[in-house]
Amino acid sequence: MIEYETMTYERKGRIAYIMFNRPQVLNAVNSQFEQDLHEALLEFDTDDEAWVGIIHGAGRAFCAGADIKQRFVAMTPQESARRERGPNPEGYLGRTINWKPVIAAVHGYALGAGIVIAAESDMIVASEDARFGITETRRGLAGGRIWAKVNAFMPSKIASEMVITGEPVEAAELYRLGLINRLVPNGFHLSAAEALAEKVLKAPPLATRVGVKLTRRQWVQTGADADMQTLPLKLHISEDFKEASQAFVEKRSPEYKAR
Repeated sequence: MIEYETMTYERKGRIAYIMFNRPQVLNAVNSQFEQDLHEALLEFDTDDEAWVGIIHGAGRAFCAGADIKQRFVAMTPQESARRERGPNPEGYLGRTINWKPVIAAVHGYALGAGIVIAAESDMIVASEDARFGITETRRGLAGGRIWAKVNAFMPSKIASEMVITGEPVEAAELYRLGLINRLVPNGFHLSAAEALAEKVLKAPPLATRVGVKLTRRQWVQTGADADMQTLPLKLHISEDFKEASQAFVEKRSPEYKAR
């Protein structure tokens, strides 16, 4: 097992496990988390003995999104601009060396960065208590790139509602609409992901990797197109963005002014 500051990497047979390990904050994403995730995914990509990966979260949630205090409130204007721009449209999984299949085993919350990681994964197994949301909208930022990744596999007015309102949606609804591959009782998300991984391992690995490469390309270009539409708006310097973050930290209702 490799232990990073915010997660672990472990291989059992042909299956690699990346476990988010910030349970005290529902595996919220900070700068260290992003660095660790890129390194853990590279470890998986270059591990010749690992043919399929499972990403899951310790504690009560998969990933509840950004660590608001670290990612928004204390940022300089330059950091805020980088946050609005975010990583390139290829995200965490859009460019690899070997294109190995990845399964997201989701329970609890998959919000913001959590739904990004799940949507970029090739398959999703979710427990009945899971809730997915494009919470960037609620933070006063554009959720366009996330919408593009979700919409690539679930083109619907529900995807539109998610990016317009920022409200989370229950796993059962997203399973019905095709975003989720398996919907399982609470507590069985990881074992169900392992069963799905075993199905993947029955196929020739090089053939599965072609499928991975083809399907991931669906959301890379649309993510770039979303950036073209949203980045010129510069929402990261709006008053509403600052108000949303401050209100969250102060545990009060925000007062927006549309400016």
